[in-house]
Amino acid sequence: MEFSLDTLIYYITLYGIKLIVSIAIFVIGKKIAAWVVAVIKKLMDKSKLDETLSKFLCNVIYGLLLVLIVLSALSNLGVNTTSFVAILGAAGLAVGLAFKDTFANIGAGVLLIFFRPFKVGDFVNAGGESGSVEEINLFSVIMNTGDNKKIIIPNSSVIGKAITNFSANPTRRVDLVFGISYDDDLKLAKQTLLDIVNSDERILKTPAPFVAVSELAESSVNFVVRVWAKQEDYWGVNFDTIEKVKLAFDEKGISIPFPQMDIRTIK
Repeated sequence: MEFSLDTLIYYITLYGIKLIVSIAIFVIGKKIAAWVVAVIKKLMDKSKLDETLSKFLCNVIYGLLLVLIVLSALSNLGVNTTSFVAILGAAGLAVGLAFKDTFANIGAGVLLIFFRPFKVGDFVNAGGESGSVEEINLFSVIMNTGDNKKIIIPNSSVIGKAITNFSANPTRRVDLVFGISYDDDLKLAKQTLLDIVNSDERILKTPAPFVAVSELAESSVNFVVRVWAKQEDYWGVNFDTIEKVKLAFDEKGISIPFPQMDIRTIK
């Protein structure tokens, strides 16, 4: 099939104009998409949405807008975009199946960031591990253990199990149990325990300290001691109270039973 010069000029002009318009659609559309995302980002910042989540949502929105812009530009050139949509759908399905665990972590990360069961700096038990939270991102939670080990837990493992946040409330209850011998003075032991907890300024007066006999065990009479302290004083009160009780019991002749084994030999 032969083309005349006029026909050639016609097609060059026609597709040249379409190409220029398509380029214009892409360039202008890209700028509009960036402006839309910037507006959405400002709205998210005003609503005090988490920075990680807002960045992720902005990237997703920008990516979707960019796909629409490219399809519009191709459609202007006369390209059948229906097949491209089908290809993108199939590719999306394949990627989704290949990276289902990754997407599960991203989904769990969004839930963690949105519902905030804990924040950076909290001491938690999550995903079967305990430690201070150092970072929460879209894929994992990074914690630092008490013995200075870094643990990286996938978000899906965190969201799928029980979460214990030890730092959520400003105060915590310290629960201790002390046993004395059946031969010891019960009232003296109870008063000694009350004096110890009442003399510690870190122990809160409200709720009031609680000391009571909790069990008549096989070889000891057990006292339960329950006191409240500020979050930052929990371990100090816990360890110091145990030490003070041992020293006070020794001073007053109150014995703390310990397991014993009698071995008899028959001649």
